[in-house]
Amino acid sequence: MTTKDLGAAAFANCVDLAQARLGGEVLYCTDDFFAGKDNLIQEGRGIFIADKYTEDGKWMDGWESRRKREEGYDYAILKLGASGIVSGLDIDTNHFLGNHPPFASVDACCIDGDPDVETLQNAEWTEILSQAGLKLGSQNLFAVHYSDRVTHLRLNIYPDGGVARFRAYGRVTPNWDEAGKDAPMDLAALLNGGEVLACNDMFFGAKDNMIMPGDGVNMGDGWETRRKRDPGYDWSVIKLGAPGTLKKVIIDTKHFKGNYPDHACLEGLYADKPLRFHAGEKHEWTPILGESKLSAHKQHVFEELLAAGPFTHLRLRIYPDGGISRLRAWGLRE
Repeated sequence: MTTKDLGAAAFANCVDLAQARLGGEVLYCTDDFFAGKDNLIQEGRGIFIADKYTEDGKWMDGWESRRKREEGYDYAILKLGASGIVSGLDIDTNHFLGNHPPFASVDACCIDGDPDVETLQNAEWTEILSQAGLKLGSQNLFAVHYSDRVTHLRLNIYPDGGVARFRAYGRVTPNWDEAGKDAPMDLAALLNGGEVLACNDMFFGAKDNMIMPGDGVNMGDGWETRRKRDPGYDWSVIKLGAPGTLKKVIIDTKHFKGNYPDHACLEGLYADKPLRFHAGEKHEWTPILGESKLSAHKQHVFEELLAAGPFTHLRLRIYPDGGISRLRAWGLRE
């Protein structure tokens, strides 16, 4: 079922579905006496402050239960920020050395809405990671082969101890049965299943930031390319969460002041099969937005589009380089 120590690159094209930034929550744990359960899904790998203590003991940046003096094990129940197909797990014991759990397992279930803890405890859970050994102070990486959509995970640690961070890598899969087709939605949004498939450069800022929820929090929370010294432009390709017809496009340069693109254009195409995108590959792109002037630190709203689609993919071109905080593609799902 699983393969250990794949390396972080194995999940490079996936998103952490559990992260707090997407709305992930740790709803319950059996015990977090030494360190709070909410730390599990925060950014980074956790820090260590040698001389920091609390009334209960050593302060740790993670989830840590007390030493178990009876039979059993500890567990935490997490609600994913975005439902999806889980393909990889990272149970990170960074800084937990003499107090890490020697073993862990993970279960999954799918219950849409906001089930309470009692409902989740009585739910039918499926094991997606059988009990596996953990290394101390390390990222413990596992591939998962489970094809069903997941909304909640249960991290079990045996028998007790501390985990710095927990990541659930995969692809967002919305519950389209509950989503209507008559209300406009951001078809490019990560939470709606959008993906930034490729770009030619992301030296300063990751391509995936463009479709994250909410406004960019700073200049690092966007897609930013290096300074171009040769003729040309930079580009990125976004796969929409579902095929749809566009009504409005937003290109936001928030926080990008001395490094925003001078102008940009947007194109679309419709494909009924997976495509590969690289600089030399040819596709028949339809202009959606002609070359349009951009300004610093501004949300640019475009409602007069050259074509509405339907489209499955978008290509954003920026001239000559720079940073985009967010790209929104509002429209109606087919």
